[in-house]
Amino acid sequence: MNKTAILFLLLLSVYAASAQKPQNNYTVQGWWGASAEPFSPLVHQDRSITFRFKAKNANKVDLVFGEWDIKPQLMKKDTAGIWEIRIGPTAPGIYSYQFSVDGVNVIDPSNPVVKSGTEVYGSIVEVLGADQPRFDEIQQVPHGVLHHIKYPSSALKRLRGMVVFVPAEYNQQTSKKFPVLYLRHGGGDNETSWTQAAGRADVILENLIATKKAKPMIIVMTNGLIDGTWAGGSSKEGVEQLEQELLKDVIPYVEKNYRVNAAKNARAIAGLSMGGGQSYIIGLKNLDKFSYIGEFSSGLLSDAKFDINERVPGVFDEPQLVNNNLKLLWIACGKDDPRYSGHQAMVYTLKEKQIKFESHESAGGHEWRFWREQLRDFMQKLF
Repeated sequence: MNKTAILFLLLLSVYAASAQKPQNNYTVQGWWGASAEPFSPLVHQDRSITFRFKAKNANKVDLVFGEWDIKPQLMKKDTAGIWEIRIGPTAPGIYSYQFSVDGVNVIDPSNPVVKSGTEVYGSIVEVLGADQPRFDEIQQVPHGVLHHIKYPSSALKRLRGMVVFVPAEYNQQTSKKFPVLYLRHGGGDNETSWTQAAGRADVILENLIATKKAKPMIIVMTNGLIDGTWAGGSSKEGVEQLEQELLKDVIPYVEKNYRVNAAKNARAIAGLSMGGGQSYIIGLKNLDKFSYIGEFSSGLLSDAKFDINERVPGVFDEPQLVNNNLKLLWIACGKDDPRYSGHQAMVYTLKEKQIKFESHESAGGHEWRFWREQLRDFMQKLF
């Protein structure tokens, strides 16, 4: 056998050795099985809720539960360093909470559902309806779609974000044009807040449509902050910039890219807190463009020094003109909100000026529960 043949056989044997099947010790056995109950929060059948937090070295942990009139509740620590408390039973609803760990508020690291805007404010726990679903609870009804859109703002000279909710009927009735609600957020929020767990605007509308209590409509939610602060979004210059952005950029974009009824009678504007003040001012300045205005818990309008004539000069000098152009002027405030006295003063002024409006009040403070209820009732009056 020559040297070439020997070399070939050697190479062949090396290749055969290297081609042997490698040993595999990896396994996924035991990965699946019965799902463990949530560590925290855990909603029980009787609607009580257990909260847990791991903090072995903490000296004190309180549960800070709710949005308004909050009273911290002391949690108990076990030998493993897990703090626990069980509260309730609680009424069906959406609740925010935090843990106060030696005086520092933190969100629940075991719960991915949070309330956020300009910052993360807390964790969210939901207690489902007992006998029937809540009006703001996700139900077995036709669901729409949320579109997240970037657009250039001519007033602010930068890209901005908006969220557009399109109801299920939009794709079912392909020749129909839909009315639009331009819905604005509060000072600590952003364009996504009305459709997060705390806001649920899309869910509320879907449930109303399914029960024929509201007309199918498109909801457009833009960012009402110009510099990240409530003050900027409420200043005269700030609201004017937001008005320009809405009229020159947002509405044209929506009416170009969606099947929208562009008539004044098919257009509404509303908002909460900072966004309520923006909606009220922008709506009254543009009576030729909006037929419905909704204001929920505005701090700006409740200020004793606020003068509508500084923002919309002479708007109430001809009350009949306002009344003829608006199908609905809706103002609302919770009775426990510090803004309530200002709301009452605004009611008095509107009556004095002979402006037609609806005033809505109920128990509650400056909180999402109140705003979800107001949006539900307001949308039933539209279009």
